[in-house]
Amino acid sequence: MECQIKDISVYYELFGEGRPIIMIHGWSVDHRYMVSDMEPLFRQRDGWKRIYLDLPGHGRTPGKDWITNQDKILDVVLDFIDNVISGQRFVVVGSSAGAYLARGVVHHRSASIDGLLLTVPLIVADDAKRQVPSPVTLVVDSALVSELEPGEAEGLFQLAVVQSRKVVDYIRVNFTSASETGDQVFQAKIREDPENYAFSFDVDALPKPCPAPTLIVTGRQDFVAGYRDAWEILENYPRGTFVVLDRAGHLLTIEQEDLFHALVGEWLDRVEEYAGVKR
Repeated sequence: MECQIKDISVYYELFGEGRPIIMIHGWSVDHRYMVSDMEPLFRQRDGWKRIYLDLPGHGRTPGKDWITNQDKILDVVLDFIDNVISGQRFVVVGSSAGAYLARGVVHHRSASIDGLLLTVPLIVADDAKRQVPSPVTLVVDSALVSELEPGEAEGLFQLAVVQSRKVVDYIRVNFTSASETGDQVFQAKIREDPENYAFSFDVDALPKPCPAPTLIVTGRQDFVAGYRDAWEILENYPRGTFVVLDRAGHLLTIEQEDLFHALVGEWLDRVEEYAGVKR
């Protein structure tokens, strides 16, 4: 499906009916891995309209010259929400850099939000200022590595803390297709300049704490986004659960799949309870 925002056709996929939940993916990828991460949670849970968009310059959504920084990407996301679910209360999920944008949505639409999930969240946009652990591989599968083509293992396991066939299959399904990277020139224009990649405002300086049930899930071995910085924003979410999972990095949702599903299932229970009272 497509939603026209100014001169951009924002691509999105929609599943189910009911309470809207907006899924915002990370940088240099697209909506597909969010579908893999989240859809299993709704196989036996009705009443949710899941909306997965491709950000500008990612997947099937083109970038435009006037989109020069994260502020403008956030503007597109906010306009998308206002168009697709006009006037409705909603829940927002953000992964990695998508979690940065999700907090931008909270900053501007807190009064309409019934829940927030941040997975391996990017907290500090400037790479040089993040607190991250050193890269480590905790589980090595030499037999699996030997089955892969020369050089393939390095690419597949670049972010992995756990080497497993499940991780390989996950990456191949979600990150290897024609829409794998989107518009790389557009992405680089924003990503490679810290001033463009960060908001022009302090996204975590909320006018008041967000009262909606929140879940922040981080990986103890996540050397991309880290986990320490996320602790600093917890007081913005008085209904927040904060989790640091061992044996998990930036691919936490597949490396600790069962724990992730349990945590998100409990969070959805809390959101349903909260939203029922709000309505």
